Amino acid sequence: MGRAFEFRKARKMKRWSAMSKAFTRIGKDIVMAVKEGGPDPDSNSRLRAVIQNAKSVNMPKDNVERAIKRASDKSQGDYKEVIFEGYAQHGIAVLIETATDNNTRTVANVRSYFNKTDGSLGTSGSVVFMFDHTCNFKIKDNDFDLEELELELIDFGVEEIFEDTDEDENGEEQKSIMIYAPFESFGSIQSYLEKNDIEIISSGFERIPQVTKALTPEQAEDVEKLLEKLEEDDDVQNVYHTMEETAE
Repeated sequence: MGRAFEFRKARKMKRWSAMSKAFTRIGKDIVMAVKEGGPDPDSNSRLRAVIQNAKSVNMPKDNVERAIKRASDKSQGDYKEVIFEGYAQHGIAVLIETATDNNTRTVANVRSYFNKTDGSLGTSGSVVFMFDHTCNFKIKDNDFDLEELELELIDFGVEEIFEDTDEDENGEEQKSIMIYAPFESFGSIQSYLEKNDIEIISSGFERIPQVTKALTPEQAEDVEKLLEKLEEDDDVQNVYHTMEETAE
């Protein structure tokens, strides 16, 4: 298995239990998608993808519809996507994706988290080059031949395809297939899957570290203090880092 598989497995084990924040993130994604391409998911591929993601985390349909309606209101403020870069203790690079309607507040908060945990907020471009910007799709497993599917998608830039499993709300194992490709391949892959009636469960973007660094448990705890503060902030959408993660 490749880097995307290992990256996903580690993040699932350690970070994907925070579903309470998922609705907030998706609500902001809806606002940004509607502002960019309008409220009709049939003609707005970005909004279509966000609605799929909302379903995947069991966000009620009423919540989604209300968010679209609010986003369509001209008085609704917009969110700006801002990236922050820096270092936690022990030389761990940290990249933070935010969606904010008040950049001054967000900058102040992020800087304070680094300062309080003996890290350092860096300048634009200081660590982003250490991460590969990827897109991903989780699709329903309809007994696909993975090799054949990969051959079909290789012209779209797909780099990795693998089987994945999750537990549903009843604790039963649900199989799916994950597809990873470069960031810029998102639109063409989404179009291919939709044209071929392949059910997309969810999709998104991730930044996979090119190299990770192993730390002692004590050092990892130092870094976790910063990561936890960042992830608890309402303006923060995603946090990526170069610390080697384990399932523990």
